[in-house]
Amino acid sequence: MTPKIHIICKDSGGDITRNPYINKFLKNEKLVYYAKKGTPVVKLGSGSPKVMVTAGVHGDELPPQLAAVRLIEFLKNCKLDGTVYVIPFVAPKSTMENVRNLRGKDLNRLSHCEGTITNHVLNFALSHADALADFHSTEIGGNPGEESVFCSKNPCMDSFILGSFIAQKISAKLICHEKAGEKYRGALEDECNLRYLPAVTCEVVSKKGKADEKSIRRSFLQMIIVLSYFNIIKEDLVAII
Repeated sequence: MTPKIHIICKDSGGDITRNPYINKFLKNEKLVYYAKKGTPVVKLGSGSPKVMVTAGVHGDELPPQLAAVRLIEFLKNCKLDGTVYVIPFVAPKSTMENVRNLRGKDLNRLSHCEGTITNHVLNFALSHADALADFHSTEIGGNPGEESVFCSKNPCMDSFILGSFIAQKISAKLICHEKAGEKYRGALEDECNLRYLPAVTCEVVSKKGKADEKSIRRSFLQMIIVLSYFNIIKEDLVAII
């Protein structure tokens, strides 16, 4: 299938090939072109369920961004029972500069603030998706410092159900908060759950600003598990990845 790509925010563009790790692993020239223009969203498949996959809220967390590109290439050759929206680079400018924040601001604390990049992502998800999974990486000794899945129980119990499924499948730590938004107000996951759109955050272990095949592969596996939960792809595909 041919993916459809468009820009949902024009205030975030950057030349991601200027990041040496991205340049090493990324072969999709079309995504490079769109990332220069802003935040690209890639649509694959059609119909329901509709799941959104996001990466690059923090520009220096590279494995999920490269995994999201790999996911796009993988899904192009799959029969999908539903729709997948993929944002591989939420803030291409931050990815280009290999920095966590965009213009000094943490986008994962601003999703509830009108006009911010993550607010654009949130609004797109609310109008297009049935669930969202946001992908990050964490350093050993950091927070959470190990492969983990964040979720919450209230007000959207489906977040906890999805998070539990992913954590069990990949043998990751489940970090569940009783109520969304209490600890991480403005986080994309939390703001989705506060609006009854089931969402989770998935973390793999990697040094900031770096990526290797192992960390990319783990993040890619997390993404595949999410899609298998919704039966968009068949679970037997997971066994061969």
